[in-house]
Amino acid sequence: MTQNALTGDNLLPQFDILDIGQIEPTINRLVADLEKHLSELETNIEPTWDGSIERLTQMREPLNFAWDLVNHMMSVQDSPELRKAHEAAQPTVVALNLRLSQSEPIYRTLKDLRSGPQWKTLDEGRRRVVEEKILDAELRGVGLEGKQKARFQDIEKELAELSTKFENNLLDATKAFSMTLTQKDEVEGLPETLLGMTAQSAALAESESTSQPARTLDPQAGPWRITLDGPIYAGFMQHARRQDLREKLYRANIEKASAKELDNQPIVLRILKLRREMSALLGYKTYAEVSLARKMAADVPAVGQLLDELRGVALPRSRSELADLTTFAREQSGETNLDLKHWDVAFWAERRSEQLFGYTDEELRPYFALPRVLAGLFEITNRMFGVSFKSADGETTVWDPSVQFFKVLDADGDHIAYFYLDPYSRPQNKRGGAWMNFIRSRHVQEDGSVQLPVVWLICNQSPPVGDQPSLMSFEEVNTLFHEFGHGLQHMLTKVDFPEASGVNNIEWDAVELASTFMQNWCYHKATILGLAKHFETGDPLPDELFEKIRAARTYLSGSTVARQVYLSEVDMELHHEFDPNSGESPVERSKKVALRNIPMQPLPEDRAICGFAHIFAGSYAAGYYSYAWAAVLAADAFAVFEEEGTDDAAKINKVGRRFADTFMALGGTRHPMDVFKDFRGRAPTTEPLLKQLGLK
Repeated sequence: MTQNALTGDNLLPQFDILDIGQIEPTINRLVADLEKHLSELETNIEPTWDGSIERLTQMREPLNFAWDLVNHMMSVQDSPELRKAHEAAQPTVVALNLRLSQSEPIYRTLKDLRSGPQWKTLDEGRRRVVEEKILDAELRGVGLEGKQKARFQDIEKELAELSTKFENNLLDATKAFSMTLTQKDEVEGLPETLLGMTAQSAALAESESTSQPARTLDPQAGPWRITLDGPIYAGFMQHARRQDLREKLYRANIEKASAKELDNQPIVLRILKLRREMSALLGYKTYAEVSLARKMAADVPAVGQLLDELRGVALPRSRSELADLTTFAREQSGETNLDLKHWDVAFWAERRSEQLFGYTDEELRPYFALPRVLAGLFEITNRMFGVSFKSADGETTVWDPSVQFFKVLDADGDHIAYFYLDPYSRPQNKRGGAWMNFIRSRHVQEDGSVQLPVVWLICNQSPPVGDQPSLMSFEEVNTLFHEFGHGLQHMLTKVDFPEASGVNNIEWDAVELASTFMQNWCYHKATILGLAKHFETGDPLPDELFEKIRAARTYLSGSTVARQVYLSEVDMELHHEFDPNSGESPVERSKKVALRNIPMQPLPEDRAICGFAHIFAGSYAAGYYSYAWAAVLAADAFAVFEEEGTDDAAKINKVGRRFADTFMALGGTRHPMDVFKDFRGRAPTTEPLLKQLGLK
């Protein structure tokens, strides 16, 4: 019998037997099976937890596992064959999920459960799940009939296809651009690490095009291949002395996925039109109102109030930061009338940072080799939460040789979760950015056995070069801590039912709290000095260098927050105020939003919105403000550790256990505001965040 990775009963996916040719027939069979079980359920569903929610969960698990695995592979091992299989199977999955969410018998039964005798016996977590399922059904059109329901279903199917097309275009456009440099003056200013990365990129590209083994790497001799891949793009913009080449790369980045067959502009407009139409069918004025119906923020004005408060502090500061940077650039360049161009800002910001703080990010990299960073990350997590991590490479299969695999153990040594770490950039088949996702959630089965959470953490940091380990920038260290926070919340849950265990059923604008909280430890002296060791000598990061890192935390913080507010408002504007049928383009509207949010306005040809995957191919539509919202919560929560004392291991553990018992343990069983108050003793305030960023 042929093995099938999509239908195995194993807790962990079997990547070694994953066959793309099996995707479409397997998904179609699982859809057919679920449709049969759904029909049976609709005829005898009971208004009890076990007779409704529990049965639904068990029915959906096989298809959810298979489809989540396919989507995961689309993100980390993209190929034309995989795209074709995904495209063929997606419509049936979308249609079935719509049928599930729009099932009137299930909807009526859940409402009966809410008003029936068992309701009083359910705990708060299960009540929240039932309430969420009812609301979700209403937001997925369960109350629609006839032509309206048919139109709603057509919209949902088309939106799923458009989101996939948007992401594919973005990945292809990112891969399509490169400039190969051969002259030393073209790479003047590039640090050693970046020279190695770009020389390696050139060697690999040459090997792929000629089908010959990669030539011997020589970072000093080149050639050097410059791409739009995150680590290369950021490093080149910060360090390359050739302004003309920075300009070329910058323009390519703001115009990617906006022309010819990879043009996302019509896709963006179509998505916005469909979301507006869908909202009207549901009885809402805008998609933002639909989105916020399931968020922690009460409504659009509540989001606006937060953004206004942050803008009021950040915008004036960002203007003064730009003026200071301009003055510095004029002094250093000798050009008294110099006006900074968009492609100059990162370069001069890096030079100014070097002057102010006396170090370069490149000087830090040797102290942040990935193995040491991981060890330090595990150590602070153990000190806070009492959990430990055991490398289990080789005990299961992975999707790429660079992927690492770990077991998570609690304070008693009991195994409680697994996670995979895919740390390195692979622009040829892996989408950019960083994220956490999961293939399994904690679930106590009927026989008492426990299905453990299984998580994957995906980053796109600088890969190893030759025999040298991955030497991380400090920003990449922050990103790893952030994604690990997401993973911890899913892995450390104590909830027994999957509908609310881990990150499930948590309001979207609160789900970034744990991840943003973990980033605070990147500025904690004992944590960083414990993990920052020179990869060759073993020497610790000097104390004075750490103090400079901590001082640099507030550098350009006004500009950083202003940009976050700008992107959040673009998102809300497009999903609330903007009329996609007015004839105005989303690109032009986004530029109008820039006028009131950031000091340096986008170029006329800027179409960066075509790469705004968070809101057009992800889950952040009318929810990008969640990053700012969660930053407020996280800073306020971390302030408890500071108030208790972050240099006292016993106090870190005491407060950490309280954090674990609330934010980490409770999953989606309680409203996040109640959870926050349980931990903090009051509602959150922006004061700690503004203080943390030097804006107060």
